[in-house]
Amino acid sequence: MNRNRRRILQGGSALAAVALAGPGMAAGRTPNSRLPDVHIELRAIRDEVTLRPGKPTAVWRYLGRLIAGDAAALQMEGGTYLGPTIRLSRGQRVRIELSNELPEATTIHWHGLHVPDDMDGHPRHAVAPGGRYIYEFTVLNRAGTYWYHAHPHGRTGSQVYRGLAGVLLVSDDEESTLALPRGGYDLPLVLQDRTFDADQQLVYPASDESNTMMNGGGMHGGAMMSRSAMANMMARMMGVLGDELLVNGRLSKDLEVLPRAYRLRMVNGANTRTFKLAWSDGSPLTVIGTDGGLLDRPLEREYLMLAPAERVDLWVDFGRWAPGAQPVLRSLEFDGGMTMGGSRLPDGSQFDVLKFAVLKGDRSAAREPPQRLAHLPGAQPQSAINAGLPKVFDLTMRMMAWGVNGRSFNMLQVSPEETVKLGTHEIWEFRNEGQDSMMGMVMAHSMHIHGVQFRVLKRQVSSSFAAAYRTVSAGLVDEGWKDTVLVMPGERVQVLVGFVDYPGLFLYHCHMLEHEDAGLMRNYLVQA
Repeated sequence: MNRNRRRILQGGSALAAVALAGPGMAAGRTPNSRLPDVHIELRAIRDEVTLRPGKPTAVWRYLGRLIAGDAAALQMEGGTYLGPTIRLSRGQRVRIELSNELPEATTIHWHGLHVPDDMDGHPRHAVAPGGRYIYEFTVLNRAGTYWYHAHPHGRTGSQVYRGLAGVLLVSDDEESTLALPRGGYDLPLVLQDRTFDADQQLVYPASDESNTMMNGGGMHGGAMMSRSAMANMMARMMGVLGDELLVNGRLSKDLEVLPRAYRLRMVNGANTRTFKLAWSDGSPLTVIGTDGGLLDRPLEREYLMLAPAERVDLWVDFGRWAPGAQPVLRSLEFDGGMTMGGSRLPDGSQFDVLKFAVLKGDRSAAREPPQRLAHLPGAQPQSAINAGLPKVFDLTMRMMAWGVNGRSFNMLQVSPEETVKLGTHEIWEFRNEGQDSMMGMVMAHSMHIHGVQFRVLKRQVSSSFAAAYRTVSAGLVDEGWKDTVLVMPGERVQVLVGFVDYPGLFLYHCHMLEHEDAGLMRNYLVQA
């Protein structure tokens, strides 16, 4: 097993040259001589799962095996395409071996975790069919709701859609002292949407053919693009929306709950869809955590926005409804700009997400969340080396390809503004104003930065988009640590980013996965 090395090449822009994992080769770090606290094998396989009446659905999924560690570290469930839930503790040494039994290359990205660059699932470390990769890291993150998913270049949308994702939960000493719901009252809920054909198989319209067309492949023999190729290309440009909602890799059904407090860990695992979550009776939502863990104190929202890859932890006292009640968690209407057509559930439309059935039971459990949750210092923008002069990252569309500042993804390329110093903080500003966009097309984007958690500092929207913005603004949850932020059409969002853990080459991108696959992804380089 060989350690992938980094080096900087001289030239007009910084490039990071890193060896790629070859076919059939074990890759990743040479295993540490110290035994890990948790040792897991994940096999990426083709499988079948019965999701609807009739024929089983072909999926790609992770199957897990616990080699060493507490039995609670790996929890497999039946009847779902999602991978096992992984439970880790802050400070643990973790070794996870990926075995790729798929017909194409893949990686695993540990979304939200602070890990070394060769452990982060960058597509330059793609594992060929038949290959293995050893991910080894120490858990540095606060307690919180994280997740993991495939991340190969150009195929992330397809692989996640087929099922390659799972939940990863971290605990720590601070959280363990709180009277929070635990066990069966602590529920991860992964929201995804999918389309099925008449044979109960998944329908994913963004194909390799459309990717070739968008990246300069041109019209074969000068012929006009076929209708299906055009539809596929539009899916890659605008995203993929499903016709049906799935929760935890199953079709959404009523969930029975007792009249007591629950912790609902909401994960938006959809490829493109944004949710505007609210209770059907208008009750407020109580938020206790975001992407990077618990808030300092609970906050209430009439509704909340959850963009692709964002997470939010809710405290819900189901005892406020009478036994027999059926409160519904619903996604409300909003104006998110241009979206992909063709789905029976258009983005921004209203639909039910999950219905709860309140049973009779004991009401002895706590009804209110702790009013002090975690130590969370305020953001300090003055700590940034560019305080007052944020780095600007325009989200652009040129020649039918997404990009940042006009540049689409290049496996090893880094521009000067994407080069940072280890141990520093910077303010980055994502601008979604349609710069260089074809026909002035402006869409919402869900911007994710690998390897860090950041703080949202400021939002500003242009007057021409103000009316649409008002349909979402009251539900934006920017408090706490974040690794993903929704950037609406016409909006500028400033974030404070600290590059304090590891040097190396990392990614930032839109987590609307088809946007990422179509170029809206770039590297940033942390220099020691």
